[in-house]
Formats: sequence, structure tokens, C-alpha cells
Amino acid sequence: MDKRRLISSGSTFEKEIGYSRAVVDDDWVHVSGTTGFDYGAMTIADDVVEQAEQCWRNIDAALREAGASVDDVVRVRYLLPDAADFEPCWPVLRRWLGDVRPAATMQVCGLSDPRMRIEIEVTARRTGSRVAQGLGWPR
Repeated sequence: MDKRRLISSGSTFEKEIGYSRAVVDDDWVHVSGTTGFDYGAMTIADDVVEQAEQCWRNIDAALREAGASVDDVVRVRYLLPDAADFEPCWPVLRRWLGDVRPAATMQVCGLSDPRMRIEIEVTARRTGSRVAQGLGWPR
């Protein structure tokens, strides 16, 4: 297993601020707080549900690059400026997490850009993941 490896999404924020999209540390994958930016286009939707979906696509990409999958997530943190935006996102969260049901926290707080309506951070343990076994996990 890797001892420590940095994963980048290609976001300009990583270099400007000084962080990695994810850090692989042995079997653990720590994915930084991830917003609904489409990093290829550097755009963000206005709708919180669309942002939540893009968050999970970004997280999924980082986990896959680390040799893990959403199935390996053991901890998730949801950060939102407006608590009322959380419930509309539940169907997206359920679809991505399925039966994984990680430990979770939702916190109301300010985010660094007023366009951001949700930020999601995850920790995963890649031992036994479907991706590590070569099975993948289509979403």
C-alpha cells in the first residue's frame, strides 16, 4: 500500500490555498471539503441539489484515483450556510451512500464563496473496496 500520496483534482484552489483534494495514508483516504464546482469548467450551479451531486462526482473521482470508492466511506461531514438546504439534498446523499451509512455530521457555517451552498468532506478506508478488488461501482 502507499504510505502517503497526494491526489489533485486540478482545481486552481489547491495550489492557491496549499492543499490536496485528497491524501492517501496507507489504507486511509482523507478527501478535503469538496464543493459543487465543476473543476473542468470552473463553474458552479446555483441549485444546492445540483451542487450536492457535483460534490459527489468530485469526491468519487478522488476516491477512485486513490484506489477506493464511495463504498469505503466511514465518515462524512456536510457543511452548509443554510440549514434549510440540507433536506432537499437527502435523495442525492441516499443515492450515493446507499447502504454504506457512514458516521455523519451536518454543520451550519459560512463557506468561502457565497455561490457555494454545500461542502462535503469524507474519510474512507480502502481495505476491501470494490474498486480495489477491480469490481468498480457505477453510479
